[in-house]
Amino acid sequence: MSFPAFDLVVRHARVATASDTFEADLGIRDGRIVQIGTQLPAGAREIDAAGRVVTPGGVDAHCHLDQPMAPPVRMADDFDSGTRAAACGGTTTVIPFAAQEKGQSLRAAVADYHRRAEGRAHVDYAFHLIVSDPTPQVLGEELPALIREGYSSFKIYMTYDELKLDDGQILDVLAVARQHGAMAMVHAENADCIAWLTKKLEAAGQTAPRFHGLSRPMLVEREATHRAIALAELVDTPILVVHVSGREAVEQIRWARAQGLKVFAETCPQYLFLSAEDLGIDNSYLGARCVCSPPPRDKANQQVIWDGLADGLFTVFSSDHAPFNYDSPEGKKPGGQEVAFRHIPNGIPGIETRMALLYSEGVLGGRITLNRFVELTATNPAKAYGLHPRKGTIAVGADADLVVWDEGERVIRNADLHHAVDHTPYEGQRLRAWPGLTIARGEVVWDGQDFRPPSRPGQFLACGAPTLLPRVAALPARTGTDG
Repeated sequence: MSFPAFDLVVRHARVATASDTFEADLGIRDGRIVQIGTQLPAGAREIDAAGRVVTPGGVDAHCHLDQPMAPPVRMADDFDSGTRAAACGGTTTVIPFAAQEKGQSLRAAVADYHRRAEGRAHVDYAFHLIVSDPTPQVLGEELPALIREGYSSFKIYMTYDELKLDDGQILDVLAVARQHGAMAMVHAENADCIAWLTKKLEAAGQTAPRFHGLSRPMLVEREATHRAIALAELVDTPILVVHVSGREAVEQIRWARAQGLKVFAETCPQYLFLSAEDLGIDNSYLGARCVCSPPPRDKANQQVIWDGLADGLFTVFSSDHAPFNYDSPEGKKPGGQEVAFRHIPNGIPGIETRMALLYSEGVLGGRITLNRFVELTATNPAKAYGLHPRKGTIAVGADADLVVWDEGERVIRNADLHHAVDHTPYEGQRLRAWPGLTIARGEVVWDGQDFRPPSRPGQFLACGAPTLLPRVAALPARTGTDG
């Protein structure tokens, strides 16, 4: 009696990796890709991709799921609903945050986050750390030990009173990253400038959601990005500046790259598809749905972000999914009240729409190549956080995480999405493609119509050292003559 050579064969695929595009069959066994070729032997199950594009499953390296919040605020998505939405949008690995509270040990935060995730995730997951209280115990013992155990990336905040570190603390944390080979992520906004502007706006009675953007102009991101680069240069360690929103921060990163500094950058869909107008053009509270930090900029700035995606300035494209219901006392209306902008929970949902938005308007819109799409959404995040080549590529030995793309018009409707949030900021956005199939560890978890829970929950992944080198994306050439 003969047995099939493979558990699954994906045939006639137009396979796209970060470096190549080619026609092939993919043979899958025990959740991994075991053979790539043509005319492969039969599998127990077969999927005919019929010339459709097949990319690696997405790695969303910046998302927030069931992160502890101060009451009454609570995130709408836990690991169940959040990873269900991720799978339906083509993402097969997520990296949310185990956030340390001041006065709490970092290891206690990790243990709590494992309890929240265990048995509930539908795709594989790793954890970043958030270091908010870098005590001698944390710096000398907990953080080095956790890095060795597979928590090899952590986020540093330069804003938010409950999370921010001063420059000396940032230097201490960066020194640990350098010594132990970890990747430090930085939320770069100047907290003192934001606090000063917020006080001025509130004194003038300007508290509607649209004033959130005015309290965080580009210069507060520019200054903090410049300072983060300088601190990293002093310690001589790489950093990744997250959710870069605007031209002025982009210019700082271009300068750093031109000096040979290892400065990586991430951006997100909100800076391509939203603008300051989405925060409101009047005093309507509806703009609260798009309150996030840094805020969306003017429409002209969207082209700056597209340029950075195309030319290598940006390393990673993440959702920064931060799911808060709009019409809820646990979400954008804390305690059931319309509140001043400083009290609106920051963040927007996007874990399910990230891949399709970039594929539709980036690849099919002619702004980026298909291989660059793979690099930004899967390969580079896997490399940045020590998951490559197991994740983020289509190669023999890699996990069989795949997206088979269906091209054709589709309109984003929140009613069609699978998160637990009562809105999407991209409502009505016309797309040119959507995942037709999502395969996670060799199992179809999204068939183009319905979510299919996998036979076993997603697994926690211990991360290794980053394996990423930045491209040089120098300042654009000057035109004209000097005055």
